[in-house]
Amino acid sequence: MIPHGVEVFVGLEPIDLRWSFDRLAGIVEERIGRGARSGALFIFFGKHRTALKVLFFDGSGMVVFYKRLDRSTFKVPEPLDARATSVAIDERALEALLDGIDVEAPAPKRTRSIVH
Repeated sequence: MIPHGVEVFVGLEPIDLRWSFDRLAGIVEERIGRGARSGALFIFFGKHRTALKVLFFDGSGMVVFYKRLDRSTFKVPEPLDARATSVAIDERALEALLDGIDVEAPAPKRTRSIVH
């Protein structure tokens, strides 16, 4: 369903998840600095991070997806710049995020030392 090569932006500040198309499109322009009809996907979280909304333009109109996890919370990706209002992620990170998987770098592997 996610088109290959699509840009994906995650808004870092929580929003009121009651907002719909027009308000979300305004947030895209205000906080992310992009046009809501650019073809990119824009992800927004509520303050408890148990739910998110995805806004995008499919070529004929605006689309909003809403997802709420049954357990746990969504992990918001960490920005490289502390002043950032959004983070760009790739398609793989988006799929992991939507599945409720932490999209941060995995912990280093533990190695066993061999004693002679």
